[in-house]
Amino acid sequence: MTTDPSRLLPRRSLIALAATTGAALAALPAFTASAAPKRPVNSAPYDGSSPDTLWWEAPADDNSMIEQGLPVGNGRLGALASNDPGRELLLLTDATLWTGGLNDQLDADGQFPYDRDNFGSFTLLGRLTVDIPDHDLGAVTGYRRTLDLAQGVVTTSYTRSRVTYERQIFASRPDDVIVLHFTQSGGGRYTGTVRLEGTHGEGASVAFGAAFPGGLKYGAAVTAYGTGGRVTVSGSQIAFVGCKDLTVVVSGGTNYAPDAVKGFRDPSLDPERLARTKVRDAAAHSADTLLRTHVADHRALFGKFDISLGTSSAEQRSLDTWERIKARTGSGDPDPELEAAYVQFGRYLMISGSRGSLPLGLQGLWLDGNDPAWMGDYHTDINIQMNYWMADRAGLSACFDAFTDYCVAQAPAWTDLTRRLFNDSRNRYRNSSGRNAGWTVAISTNPFGGGGWWWHPAGNAWLCNTLWDHYEFTRSRSHLEKIYPLLKGACEFWEARLLTTTLPGTSREVLIADSDWSPEHGPLDAKGITYAQELVWALFGHYCTAAAELKCDNAYAATVSGLRKRLYLPQVSPKTGWLEEWMSPDNLGETTHRHLSPLIGLFPGDRIRPDGSIPADIVAGATALLTARGMESFGWANAWRSLCWARLKNAESAYRLIVNNLRPSTNGSNGTAANLFDIYELGPGNGVFQIDANLGTPAAVIEMLLYSRPGHLELLPALPDAWAKSGSVKGIGARGGFVVDLRWQNGKPTEALIRSVGGRTTTVAYGDTSRSVSLEPGGSVTLKDFAR
Repeated sequence: MTTDPSRLLPRRSLIALAATTGAALAALPAFTASAAPKRPVNSAPYDGSSPDTLWWEAPADDNSMIEQGLPVGNGRLGALASNDPGRELLLLTDATLWTGGLNDQLDADGQFPYDRDNFGSFTLLGRLTVDIPDHDLGAVTGYRRTLDLAQGVVTTSYTRSRVTYERQIFASRPDDVIVLHFTQSGGGRYTGTVRLEGTHGEGASVAFGAAFPGGLKYGAAVTAYGTGGRVTVSGSQIAFVGCKDLTVVVSGGTNYAPDAVKGFRDPSLDPERLARTKVRDAAAHSADTLLRTHVADHRALFGKFDISLGTSSAEQRSLDTWERIKARTGSGDPDPELEAAYVQFGRYLMISGSRGSLPLGLQGLWLDGNDPAWMGDYHTDINIQMNYWMADRAGLSACFDAFTDYCVAQAPAWTDLTRRLFNDSRNRYRNSSGRNAGWTVAISTNPFGGGGWWWHPAGNAWLCNTLWDHYEFTRSRSHLEKIYPLLKGACEFWEARLLTTTLPGTSREVLIADSDWSPEHGPLDAKGITYAQELVWALFGHYCTAAAELKCDNAYAATVSGLRKRLYLPQVSPKTGWLEEWMSPDNLGETTHRHLSPLIGLFPGDRIRPDGSIPADIVAGATALLTARGMESFGWANAWRSLCWARLKNAESAYRLIVNNLRPSTNGSNGTAANLFDIYELGPGNGVFQIDANLGTPAAVIEMLLYSRPGHLELLPALPDAWAKSGSVKGIGARGGFVVDLRWQNGKPTEALIRSVGGRTTTVAYGDTSRSVSLEPGGSVTLKDFAR
């Protein structure tokens, strides 16, 4: 079984591979001891007055936490909170708490096993409950809970016996703990118990530690302190009696190590002991100190971006968040402040779930059990890429690092698996040439170098293109140096994989991708699929640019450039009028399929664009295919559609898809849950949380406000009528190395501030007018007086 530690990759070959890819120097941190955090000096006390606040008039049901629980997270350690007055429940997670392992034994069809034992699954760390027996919901009045997106704090308040009670919950990155702080005004007291339980048979205790069969160790610990009463350990729980206030501190983690040479585990680390240390160290400070430290850290990221899409009505503002979501759909009236809040909620999830650990998978950092759909894994055929489309656009470039470091750390294992297993005779996607080089991945990946489900040959190109986009936004040379070996390895894979064919009715020879599947759609063994052709065309271009920027591998870059010139690029079907998906004039799949695989050259690629740079029939064919796919799908598919319509400058279609994702999910249907999590309908009455729409939809909103590519910025390319009256956005990242602040009124920009974060020259366009901008890194310019 691949979870056995003995099934680690050969150490000698991994050291060599790590040196080649740079993975031995991967910066992805783990659950480790750290220096005492820097405390903010003279910071204002937290007052809960942020305008970026969501609120509800009822707590979450313990049985509906994924739809109603409020998320907190410090980038690694997370929780869903119920906010019940009498029984606070936190479902605790650590991003690295995975079952499974390398999973390097193929099934009979040459594909990977895909299960919770071999491939593995993301799982819960524990359950924390704070019971206050005399505070049942029926015994209190004036209940309210809020999620302050800007400051990263969940607050619950209510009145009982003329005493006002309040609790704050936050996940501190500097202190690496989750804090629950209970206060009151009016002479009240807290009496009850704190209970921490593992979810893998560990039982209840103030601390626990255990290990999975594959050698991954994990642990957690809790402590509490208060004033005006007693706090004691009583058996397997903490008891508090007559406290004026109470602070509960919990932490936990695993011995995961981002190092293939170590088998992605650090046997010397004791997670339980470390968790005990972290909660003890945090508990040496007041709750106010912990809160101020956390808020300063959170605000430093959240404050890099702001957005206003207009003003909502007083009636809309008077509704709690869930009622407001339902009213938005019921009335059909735009609610611009709610739509802006949805963008900020996505940013909140990114800050909370993608810092200092593994990247966001299908469910991000939040679970309600140990059996998430699709193992909560990293799908490489859209989902993990979509999770990171927003980061650079929304002022969160630092949160992209988790994705970069994951890919760098996994690369030695991916390379080894590709060399050993990809050309297995049973693999229908093996290279017909018999040659093999570089690396690729499966459709699903885990944190241990393993693949799951089917091979995904073009997945390496999509991962690399996503990594490249981060460079285009940031112009970070250190990032480029870090990802360069991955780009080169992916090119080497495709150099061995491409086939030469003659186009029917011509003497022209072109290069096409070997047998593959257009995810997740159509025949399983088509050659020259549009998806692969577009991804590889972009990959080759990015690699050549990277080699030139780093002044290395000139000869190989020339080889790759030559291959790129020979690549077949898709045509329009004379039968359907659509851009071909399978190098065939026939439609071989579902017209309204959820995936937009053949449109990857429109978004996130940038080869297909309506600016006259390519034949008009290609743009028309892409538009016709996008139209045929329809306007109704799962949340992530709607987000992708919206981004494509934004690229085509069709504002109203792009906006309609955003509105579709804001529809309330009921009984598991597609849409937005009460806590704003996006729900994916598996079947009638059966919905699961997928985070990709929560992150992809904000990316679509931003793309409607600014289109960018190196050397070109376009203001308000797809501004819908609903946001046209007035609005502003601060901190939009732009490809080419710029950041843009933008204001508009009556559908036209009134002011644009362009700042360089590495870019030097660009044009700024609106309608038929454009202006040239030249800046030194760190410089800025303000543009006004735009005409259409």
